Amino acid sequence: MTELERPDNMQQLVTEIAKALVDEPSAVVVDAQEGDENTVLRLHVAPTDVGKVIGKQGRTARSMRTILGAVSMKHHHRYTLDIIEEDHAEKE
Repeated sequence: MTELERPDNMQQLVTEIAKALVDEPSAVVVDAQEGDENTVLRLHVAPTDVGKVIGKQGRTARSMRTILGAVSMKHHHRYTLDIIEEDHAEKE
């Protein structure tokens, strides 16, 4: 699949979903690491908001991954979501 055929707004979609869930939307950053057959979306949020994007028993994170899975099937390009938990000490 070429770059032109891939949806370019998946990074933006994950960003908007995460911003709607957290208390500090300005801290939301989504990095995309492109591969030939897959794209890894790495979601960074404020340390206090990690629980909000994961949700109770991981339900919120699972729902976001389900959305990405549906897009993956339609566009024949795999999207995965990694939620990055940064330690408080790294920020200071």
